[in-house]
Amino acid sequence: MVEIIAKRQFDPLFIWLDIAFLLVFAALLLFKKKYMTLVIGILSGILYMVVDFGLFHLVFRSREIFNGYSLFWILLWMSMSYGFTNFVWIWLWISKDKRLFEWTLLILVWWVCNPMIANTFGGYADPVIIQRTTGSYHGYMAMIMFAGYLGLIIWNLAQKDKKRRVNIPWLLAIGILVQFGWEAGLLIGGIRSAGFASMSDKLMTTVVNSLVETNLGMPYIYLIFIVYSKKFKENLKRRKQPVTFMQRIEENNQEKVKDDTLSCEYLV
Repeated sequence: MVEIIAKRQFDPLFIWLDIAFLLVFAALLLFKKKYMTLVIGILSGILYMVVDFGLFHLVFRSREIFNGYSLFWILLWMSMSYGFTNFVWIWLWISKDKRLFEWTLLILVWWVCNPMIANTFGGYADPVIIQRTTGSYHGYMAMIMFAGYLGLIIWNLAQKDKKRRVNIPWLLAIGILVQFGWEAGLLIGGIRSAGFASMSDKLMTTVVNSLVETNLGMPYIYLIFIVYSKKFKENLKRRKQPVTFMQRIEENNQEKVKDDTLSCEYLV
């Protein structure tokens, strides 16, 4: 298998700007009473750190950092940043939030603008250069992804009623597009593309990561969403009328992102 190198190079100002954005983002979620979404983001950031530092670095020894920066603290920020943002965005997509366009625009615009701002106003310190190889663990990630989607396919094949089938194309679109948005932002901002000699190397990392790295978790995050939302609401309170697992799938399938007139107890 061809070795895929995921490399980033950025000014330290990029980190501080991103931390400020995360605080603003979290404040907006609180303002809109997206409490469960916020909890999912925080827990996902912690999970990213466990995987990135615990597995990628300590187990697989695939992480490297240069110019004297602390690998632990840089990975902690990266994990909380992209783990939080990615899974908050995914949760908003799965729940078909009525303000999904605004949330999406906020995230994508920031991913494009932050590198440009940091490049213009930074430059007073050595850049952070961090990379990881993927050959030692992409096979494990592929098995997790295959097992998850196999489970969804078997579930759908067993359901005669279309209303009870999981919308797999919707989950695929979310998993691929969320990661692609992140990767494209890094590529456009010169963070992901730094140090690569050819465009094919740059695009290979973007394509492979977009297909696998976030997408592998989509079946599992969907399961968590259904199990949680069949009994509880977004504001962490219990639903007045809890529904069954199958009923919640039917309910979620009927919800529309742009339909402000549709009443769904989970969202209120």
